[in-house]
Amino acid sequence: MTDEIIVREGYYYGPLRAPVNPGRDTTGNIHSDDDARELGFRGGLVAGSIHMEMFPPLLLRAFGERWFERGTLSLYFLAPTLHGEEVRAVVGVPPEGATDVQVEAWAERADGQRIGEGTASVGDSPEPSALRARKLERYPAEELRILAELCAGDEFPVVETQVTQEDVDQRLKVITEPMPWYSAPSRWGATLPTPAAQVQALIQPAYAYLVGRRAEAIGLFGAIELRNVDGPFLVGKTYRAGGTLLHVGDSPKTEYLWFDTWADDPSASLRAGSGRRVAEMRMQLRFMKASSPLYQEAEATAETT
Repeated sequence: MTDEIIVREGYYYGPLRAPVNPGRDTTGNIHSDDDARELGFRGGLVAGSIHMEMFPPLLLRAFGERWFERGTLSLYFLAPTLHGEEVRAVVGVPPEGATDVQVEAWAERADGQRIGEGTASVGDSPEPSALRARKLERYPAEELRILAELCAGDEFPVVETQVTQEDVDQRLKVITEPMPWYSAPSRWGATLPTPAAQVQALIQPAYAYLVGRRAEAIGLFGAIELRNVDGPFLVGKTYRAGGTLLHVGDSPKTEYLWFDTWADDPSASLRAGSGRRVAEMRMQLRFMKASSPLYQEAEATAETT
């Protein structure tokens, strides 16, 4: 992509790409064409984490290699896209000589409609990221059914997590923006995970927490922030990961939770029982009300009374 990046009016524009939805022929999830259509979408949705894979070449151009050590990409997803629909990434050009800086970032369709927007930064930016600036309690839950057992402040189980080279190789079969460090040793030694693979590693504490705590429903990513604290996150290395539930809420069509997770390198102990903080993630995870038996049963009861 490097030769295809253009600069226009203070922004780096990546080329139009057509992300693959690898889950379109599966069942029981928002990426399934059949399941998504039943919920009112045109077809199976491309995951927001897949769209994030368009950004690293732009982030490398904007911030240099330091982004993989101390960089953040923070996006709120606005509109769904389907398999093969063209989109591109856009990142602001930072001021010349700036070492700790935050710029605007977004993904858009060919016609300019934004499908996700937020910020990208490197170092200790004085401003909060797009997701950390959001007032999470602005929309309190009126009634929860899918997530009724969840409570803000809950700590997630601490688990071991890892991105394997096999995980990365699976993504490389369909990725829009391959980079040499995904398949060959980086300057930090090991290969690096794609953003989608890193998201899967950092979401594991949340998945462990949700087991037995949520009702059956189809979920989707509403927002994702990847933050390299003292990175990079390396392929093949086992990390100790945990997290905290920040907020639970609902909208007319979804119930959702906001949470933070983290990954520590336990081999780099800073004090007893801890390690070096390598990466963090903030996420909004949504669950479709129309996919839950709890809402379907309530609607059926209302129709018969």
